[in-house]
Amino acid sequence: MKDRLVFRYIVIAVILFLGVLWTFGSAAQEQQEYPNDRFIADVRWLKSHMEDEDLVIVDVRTDEYFDNVVIPGAIRMQWSEFRHNDIGKNLASVFKGVQAAQEILGRHGIVPTDTVVLYDSVSRDGGATASYLFWILDVMGHENKKILERGIDAWKEAGYEAATLPRDAEPVSYQIPAGSLRKHLLIDEKFIYQRLGDFYYQIVDVRSREEYLGKARSKALDGTPLRLGHIPTAVNISYQAAWTDEETKAIKSYPELQELYKGLDPSKGVIVYCDSGRRSSFSYFVLRLMGFENVYTYEASWKEWGNPEVFLPVETRENKLTGNFLPEPVKMTESVQPAGSAPAKTGPNGDQTSGGYVSCGG
Repeated sequence: MKDRLVFRYIVIAVILFLGVLWTFGSAAQEQQEYPNDRFIADVRWLKSHMEDEDLVIVDVRTDEYFDNVVIPGAIRMQWSEFRHNDIGKNLASVFKGVQAAQEILGRHGIVPTDTVVLYDSVSRDGGATASYLFWILDVMGHENKKILERGIDAWKEAGYEAATLPRDAEPVSYQIPAGSLRKHLLIDEKFIYQRLGDFYYQIVDVRSREEYLGKARSKALDGTPLRLGHIPTAVNISYQAAWTDEETKAIKSYPELQELYKGLDPSKGVIVYCDSGRRSSFSYFVLRLMGFENVYTYEASWKEWGNPEVFLPVETRENKLTGNFLPEPVKMTESVQPAGSAPAKTGPNGDQTSGGYVSCGG
């Protein structure tokens, strides 16, 4: 009898121990892979939240990339709806502005309290258009937003049911809550020019290495060839480097992203740019996912900076991050230019004042 009682206690102890292990194991599985894991979703998460009342699934693909297959319940809101050509500034495809964005979101039945899940496709750079709307929602202070990793491709590969028609949304009024608008994120060439040489701001060119080094050229809206090179002090980290591979275009793990951005200080401001703001929005999203708080997308990018008529300084030498530390997330608020920051190294006409800078010329 005594042995049987001891055995019973042992069994109970084993069961309790296994229960503790299961609890810790489940907690470990639920731990966020990225510091801002709330900004990304996989298809399993989406499948399990399909019935959420405040969930809005958004297919952002343009007609060119649309294959008449959507996730059930998704609306179509093409990312290009938010862009227009600014003929006066000779800029192709730039953000229409906050007022227009409110009208577009409202027209598609979205309100500020909705959880918006954005998706595109692997063929469209695996998130580099959904990320453009992520940036816009971030500017507007829309808190609950996610990008579906690998988009419609991941949904199909999981074998989940698909639909052929998007959901028709009932128009509403989208009004940004007071104090939510983050208009400081809408920067232009003047913002960057005034901060060249400022130790607080780090500039990342996310274009290809050929574009960065001035070996590949693009054109302005009117066909004018843009200048070769990059913004002075900018380092080159291609937006594509955040993928695990070019076939699946899945996003690298947090440790891999830390290695990719080694030397980038999250306690300082980070400015990302490309040619027209689309690719840089993806890098913006990745940095936000990593926990960087003070990130800016220079949306007009090289289409503006590289225009020979705007007289801004460029360089062609390669700059590299020098720190060996791995960036860790730092919670911070928007800061102003620090007192005592270094003055710009270029004159009002962009004249060369230090090694490696290239004069704007004419």
